[in-house]
Amino acid sequence: MGMDELHRFEQSLRSNQSVFDVELSEEAFVGLSAYYSLLTRWNPRLHLVAPCSPEEFATRHILESLMLLKHLPQDAKIADIGSGAGLPIIPCLIARPDLHATLIESSQKKSVFLREALNTIGRTATIIAKPFEDVPTPDASFITCRALDQFMEKVPQIVQWALSGSSLLLFGGETLGERLDEENLRNQKFPMPLSDRRFLFSITT
Repeated sequence: MGMDELHRFEQSLRSNQSVFDVELSEEAFVGLSAYYSLLTRWNPRLHLVAPCSPEEFATRHILESLMLLKHLPQDAKIADIGSGAGLPIIPCLIARPDLHATLIESSQKKSVFLREALNTIGRTATIIAKPFEDVPTPDASFITCRALDQFMEKVPQIVQWALSGSSLLLFGGETLGERLDEENLRNQKFPMPLSDRRFLFSITT
């Protein structure tokens, strides 16, 4: 990846952060650029995300992930299911070092990437390389999930897996909203800026 793409990525972050009601520090810009650079090097081998422009990665992947932050209090403990490329949790750890995260990713290869990403950005988190169904529920008040195989079918399992009283923060479209309604799960829906199809759903178990 050339410096031009890295520059375009950072410029898109800077120019769009206010649209997403996010205010990033200079340290966060450095960390997010390092993460983006690492991911683009690993992506051809692991197919972590679909190919996209630097501008789209900044808005759709990074800034949408950071929509979580306003829902997470200081020192929040989070379990992220299907972490994959590290979205949404790695950008959140970069922007908010106070957060404590457990990353659950069934792919061993992607788990290696997650460890490398944490080393690159200078953050610590627990990584568990197993399907979430095979993992005891961690001590976490928040459960997040942005990309998971067979996500719609697994929504009831995720709800059962979460600790009672915890909050689920799930990324998805109208179909996810319909699924939550089918399961009689009360939820709040927050639209993503620059999109009329993607939302962040907040559910309290």
